[in-house]
Amino acid sequence: MALVSEQNRGLRLLSRYLVLALVALVFLFPLVFMVVSSFKPDSQLLADTSSFRAFLPVGDISLDNYVAAFKRAPIGQFMLNSIGVTVITVIVSIAICSVAAFSFVFLNWTGRNILLSVILATLIIPFETIAVPLLLIVSRLPWVGMEGIEWGWLNTYRVQIIPWIVDALTIFLFVQYFKDLPRELIEAARVEGASWMSIYRRVVMPLSGPVLATAAILKSLKMYNEQYLWPLIVVQDEAHRPIMVGLGYFFQLDVAWGELMAYLTLISVPVLAFYLLMQRAFIASIASTGVKG
Repeated sequence: MALVSEQNRGLRLLSRYLVLALVALVFLFPLVFMVVSSFKPDSQLLADTSSFRAFLPVGDISLDNYVAAFKRAPIGQFMLNSIGVTVITVIVSIAICSVAAFSFVFLNWTGRNILLSVILATLIIPFETIAVPLLLIVSRLPWVGMEGIEWGWLNTYRVQIIPWIVDALTIFLFVQYFKDLPRELIEAARVEGASWMSIYRRVVMPLSGPVLATAAILKSLKMYNEQYLWPLIVVQDEAHRPIMVGLGYFFQLDVAWGELMAYLTLISVPVLAFYLLMQRAFIASIASTGVKG
């Protein structure tokens, strides 16, 4: 009986893995098609779409599409712009949002619950509804630079960074995590005469590794994947454009499908690499920052 039970358990486990493998293949098909197509000329790419050859690296395989893609658009500059804007925004956003969450949780001031509710309510507002008013604001804002006062933020890096620094989701993650920290640590630090800023730097943040990882991963993926609509509106020069805006270079006159697939592959590489490197940290941080009912 024990042997039969062990065999049944093994069959159930095998069938479960087979189902999961099939589901994974369904999600991998678009990625496989994109990567394989990036090595084929347009004529072969379009001909192979009618058969399973579209997912196989067969036929006239070369790196010509990648070479042509780099000639058509300044991919290196776009990639540096996207990564730089993403990194700076994530670092500054986490610093400011964590301080805001600290004040909501540990400081007692009038109206904090109302203000927190208003901030969280902004999560339901789509960006498209505020794009035009935000454009009118940033096109007239002053900026004090090395050459004096400048009027308008268009065609700059700051217009792609500053509007996205304060994030309601990031504040919410820190608020939920800070609420679960032992209050005894805060009270002991206050008894010792520590200031609120010292408590934030020396007590709270050293214990906030999981939520820091969660916030950094979610913010990074959001910033990198959504660098299209807003930069398309506020940035016209190539020197400041992110990589998502570069898609338009491959739809001019006639569509270069092979070059487009190569460009999409290059766009996806940083995201996939980032996800694979941070996968374990992401799962562990999500588990440790779960919202309690």
